[in-house]
Amino acid sequence: MKVVWSRGHATVRDVYEDMLEDRKIAYTTVMTMMNVLEKKGHLKKKAEGRSFLYRPTRPQRQVVGSMVREFVGRVFGGAAGPLLAHLVDEEHLTAAELDALAKRIKEKR
Repeated sequence: MKVVWSRGHATVRDVYEDMLEDRKIAYTTVMTMMNVLEKKGHLKKKAEGRSFLYRPTRPQRQVVGSMVREFVGRVFGGAAGPLLAHLVDEEHLTAAELDALAKRIKEKR
């Protein structure tokens, strides 16, 4: 999704080549994931020659929110607290991120 959002539109090959710079991944894996994202309504595809051009259907913030809610629902039974606790306990957050998170929590009280 990040590649498609940053480009405005992308083919499976575009996304594959971009992702290949960071990690080894199979072309078919990228194709499968883009098809799943299209079926979920996050991407829309249009035939362009011999390939498909994918475009995002919604803004990044909206899709990320939807994906996070789905993940929290599926993995944590809808409770976000255990996710936050895990991120804090596993040291996935920097000191600056922890400070920003603490500030947001205070603002929500």
